[in-house]
Amino acid sequence: MAKEPDRNDPCHCGSGQKYKNCCMGKSRSQTMSKAGMIAVGVAVLLGIIIVAMALSGGQPPVDCPPGTSWSEAHQHCH
Repeated sequence: MAKEPDRNDPCHCGSGQKYKNCCMGKSRSQTMSKAGMIAVGVAVLLGIIIVAMALSGGQPPVDCPPGTSWSEAHQHCH
């Protein structure tokens, strides 16, 4: 990948302007757009995980000793 020009270099698009006055903002907005899309993807993934945990009760199944059963009211084996 080509090195990004310095602020005061001539712009690579051929406009004759300095890079800072021409395409520098466009390059940065593309980078921020990619970062934003990654953040949205992570947020959606976390949301799916949270919804799945809520639908499954959020608690792992409890193994009670033989002859006892789990009491939802008291949150322990009887």
